[in-house]
Parts: sequence; C-alpha cells; structure tokens
Amino acid sequence: MLNPETIRAISLDLDDTLWPIWPTIDRAEQVLHEWLVINAPATAALFSSPEALREIRGAVGRQRPDLKHDLSALRRESIRLALGQAGDDPELAEPAFEVFFAERQNVTLFPDALPALEFLAARYPLVSLSNGNADLARMGLAPFFVASVAALEFGVPKPDPRIFHAAARAAGVQPQEVLHVGDDVLQDVLGARDVGMQTAWVNRVQALWPHAQAPDLELASLSELCEALR
Repeated sequence: MLNPETIRAISLDLDDTLWPIWPTIDRAEQVLHEWLVINAPATAALFSSPEALREIRGAVGRQRPDLKHDLSALRRESIRLALGQAGDDPELAEPAFEVFFAERQNVTLFPDALPALEFLAARYPLVSLSNGNADLARMGLAPFFVASVAALEFGVPKPDPRIFHAAARAAGVQPQEVLHVGDDVLQDVLGARDVGMQTAWVNRVQALWPHAQAPDLELASLSELCEALR
C-alpha cells in the first residue's frame, strides 16, 4: 500500500512509461535503412529491411554481453558489423548511428505523461532512471528532472541495486524515501522494491501481476498516480 507521507522524491522509468518505445524504434530503424540506401547501398541490400538490422543487433547483443548496459554502443557496433559484412566502410557506423539516434529521440508521449510531469515536478524532485538511451535534453523534458541516471553512463542496468541507490543519491534522499515508477515488472518494480523503495507499476495493457508480493500501487495511467499523490 502506497504511503505518500514518506515520499520525498520520485524516480521515473522512461521507455514505455512516458512514451511507447517500439513505434519510436520502428521509425528510427526505417530512417536508418533509408540513410543506408543512399550512403551504404551494399549494406541496405544485404540487410534489406529494418527487421534484418534488428536481427544483427540481437546477434551482437548475444556476442557482447559487456554492452548490455549501453544500448547506444550496442546499436553502433551492430551497424558497424552490418557495414563490414556488406563490404561498405565500417567508419560509416558513426554517422549512421547518429541518424538513428536523432530519430530515436522523436518520441510521442502518452497523453497523460506531460500533465503528470508538470504535476509531479511541482511537488517532488524527479530523477529519470532508465536502461535506454533517451536524451531528455533533446526531447525538451530535461527541465522536469533534477537528475538523470542512465545505465549506459552508470555502467550497470536495472534491476541492479546500485543504480537505484544512485537515483536516490541524485535526489538527495534515502531509498526508502523514493517512489519508483515504471512499467517493467523485474527491472522497475522488483528492482526498486529490493532496495526499499516504494513502487508504482504502470500497467497500461492490463497485464496480470506475476508475483506474490504486489507493487505498492498499480496504475493504468500516470493520471492515477497524480490522483494518488494529490
């Protein structure tokens, strides 16, 4: 059960909490493929669809577990490998990645996200806590947050307890004074609970909770979070 009186800061997941991630990734991969058609046609022909590029990214992820915390490096290396296999210049990986990365920041917020950020940021220090590579400054959302803690910079991903402790430090509070809000059962809810944070599970798809111990709050939207804290 949520205890609002003990909450002094909120940490927020980003992908699939503030915006749907896969439509964004689909579009970014399509833009990348269109760039390859012009600048690396052999690669575009060998990997003739965004899905094929996604497959090679998955293969690189399996081969390079050391990159599991850094989705930018993982994507960059997968592009480099694709270029090399096709006989194009691997040095094109960097500009190709920048094309993908720029489009990856072009997210469409859930309708409840911006009003919730405005409400929450006026009442609590907010810290973004993400395993992804979203750039809040590029999105224009950085002013809502006092800090951002990302796996690619911190070195370990959620649900590692160290990254949750880092989020609490960034907010200037103890973990038990933080409410963590996110959509992923393991990475967000169980990870945050294990370090003593309160947890809010953003369940937009009406999934069934798969564990015995429930989150402190289950939400169909961030509007419900604002109501619970009002």
